[in-house]
Parts: sequence; C-alpha cells; structure tokens
Amino acid sequence: MFNKFLRESNVAAAILTVLRIYLGYAWFSAGLGKLQSGAFDASGFLKGAITNPVKGPDGNMVYGWYVNFLESFALPNIDVFNFIVPWGETLIGLGLMLGCLTTAAMFFGLVMNFAFFLAGTVSHNPTDIFLGFIILTAGYNAGRYGLDRWVVPFIRKTVGKDKAKATA
Repeated sequence: MFNKFLRESNVAAAILTVLRIYLGYAWFSAGLGKLQSGAFDASGFLKGAITNPVKGPDGNMVYGWYVNFLESFALPNIDVFNFIVPWGETLIGLGLMLGCLTTAAMFFGLVMNFAFFLAGTVSHNPTDIFLGFIILTAGYNAGRYGLDRWVVPFIRKTVGKDKAKATA
C-alpha cells in the first residue's frame, strides 16, 4: 500500500520533489566545492579508512573485504577516484535537483553513501541512505515534477524503436 502511494500518488510526487531537491542540493554543493577548490585528494581519507577500519564490539574488523578493496584497488587508482568523487557528487546532485534520470542519480548516490559508510564515515549518511531508498523506491514518481516527465518517455520511445529494429 505504501509502495503504491510512493509510486503513483501526486501528493507523494510533490513530497518526493522536496526530498530530492534537498538531497540534490547537498550532493551538488559537496561536489561543486571539491571541483572549485581544485585540490581534492581522497588519498588521505582512504589511508585513514585503511589504518582505522570499522571495528565491531569485539575489536575485530567488520568490513575486511572493503579495506582490502581500498588498499588493493582504490588507493593504487587514486587519480580515478579523485576524478569520480567530485564529478559524481556534482552530477548526482544536478540529476536530483532537476529531476533528470532521478532513479539512476539516486542509485549512484546510494552507492557513494554506502562507500563512505563502509569506510567508517557516519556523518549524515544514515539519513541520506534512508531518504535515498524512499526516492529509489518511488522510481519515476520521484522525478515526475522534474525533467523526467519528458526524459523518461523519450528514452522509452527511443529504446522501443531500437528493440523493434533489432527484432525485424
């Protein structure tokens, strides 16, 4: 019942618009600040997450697999992450604020939120994850009062033509 409300109601679409603009502004301003400073470097954050991993009550590392990922992949490829993080935050924010490809933007926002969370940064991530799952669950309705109103039907129409050509 709640899922139907989120995915079909005009009232939900209006509430979701406020939520996605709020989250979008947070993502956009974080990414834009990093881009404008021109000095963003995630290596310190990654080294900190590796040397001080999330530990459980027994003192043992909780996400050893994630620490291994950071150590063996992320840190050696820091230039890629120094590009992806600020541009990803900026584009996620833009997509959410404009309501353009909202579901995709929120999916990648959640991926980034979980990456920060697994590295031990709590901050506002739990709230962002909670609101993000509401927006993701709502699907198209979250971007109904945004550019998705025109973009999603265009994509569906274009993909439909491509499928028709492929089966002919």
